Amino acid sequence: MKIILASSSPYRRKLLAPLIPNLECITPTIDESIKTDESASEYVSRLSLEKAKAIVRPKQKGLVIGSDQCAELDGKTITKPNHPDEAYMQLTTASGQYVTFYTGLCLYNMAKDSYQLACETYHVQFRTLSKEQIHAYLEKDQPYDCAGSVKAEGLGITLFESMHGNDPNTLIGYPSLN
Repeated sequence: MKIILASSSPYRRKLLAPLIPNLECITPTIDESIKTDESASEYVSRLSLEKAKAIVRPKQKGLVIGSDQCAELDGKTITKPNHPDEAYMQLTTASGQYVTFYTGLCLYNMAKDSYQLACETYHVQFRTLSKEQIHAYLEKDQPYDCAGSVKAEGLGITLFESMHGNDPNTLIGYPSLN
């Protein structure tokens, strides 16, 4: 069966490639702006579905996987930083705080024109970080394409004091949803 990853994320590709030998990756083109009054879970769920739908073609068969991630701190949705300065500000704001990461996941069946959609959360308590620690982390991991400026599969995991959730893979972008 043909399986397509609707993502440009090298991290998601790396996670799935060993499990799906003939994984095809297509970068979807969608507007990733947050809508007014859209919650973090609504945001990642919507983008996951939109990414999957963006690459569906009529009369194709197979499955499309769409996914997206964001973080939330004090009710504010945090996405990927657009610039190193924004990454620094995101981590400065998260320092010592409790942050929730949201991962949306969509599995779209092209033959049936149907989909399953889920959102998984993972909660982290950030360590209190110094300016020097934040700068050193950003220089080493360069998480500028990661939600909340955290590359959890890299050194970003060291920024956390504690973690709580069903599946730590949620932080990387693909939870095992039951």
